[in-house]
Amino acid sequence: VIIGHSTPVVAALHQVTQTIPIVFVVVGDPVGGGFVASIARPGGNITGFTVVQPTIMGKYLSILRELKPQLSRVAVIYNDESIPAGAAVYIPTFVESAKEFQVIPIVAEVHSPTEIETAMADLGAMPGSALIVLPGNFTTLHRELIISQAARLRIPTIYPYRYFVDEGGLLSYGVDVLDLFRRAPDYVDRILQGAKPADLPVQAPRKFELVINLKTARTLGFVVPRILLAGADALIE
Repeated sequence: VIIGHSTPVVAALHQVTQTIPIVFVVVGDPVGGGFVASIARPGGNITGFTVVQPTIMGKYLSILRELKPQLSRVAVIYNDESIPAGAAVYIPTFVESAKEFQVIPIVAEVHSPTEIETAMADLGAMPGSALIVLPGNFTTLHRELIISQAARLRIPTIYPYRYFVDEGGLLSYGVDVLDLFRRAPDYVDRILQGAKPADLPVQAPRKFELVINLKTARTLGFVVPRILLAGADALIE
């Protein structure tokens, strides 16, 4: 059995074997990526545990609106190679959610540090702006740059995972990734006992967490509303 972490890794594994069982962890859209036929019946040699679902876009916007009531535009930044189906899966939901919150949606597809800096500089020049960082190997790799730019340009930014906030990001809302890894060995054990990945349904996240960096909030001049403080799973002083 092979455990594959992230969409690019599972895509590479899928290219080289259709027989060895693969259990994936932290994959956003296994159906769109072509790894499984369906969530309920994967149908091949691959199954596993998904991460962020498109509906989370509404939650991101809700949190940003609580933090910044005068919010007028929100950008989403992502890399299409890290999440190949991202544009088809996340962006339509983001645009629809933006309409509900009456904010202007901006889509920033980035492929280099320079493009990150340009996209964030353009956003920072417009009042009432905020940023959503989608998960992916690319945004994780360049998280230090994204976090520092958000601080320099004073852009309220929401991240997909807690470690962004541990390193100075403002706040995160997303899946408890460690919980996904804790659940994966059960599927490995079942496969080693004779179960087929084709018959093991893809599982969705069960645990989500809101983490707020209060030190960063003070530096940016934000007073975090009580409703967010009360709902936070962790506050970093």
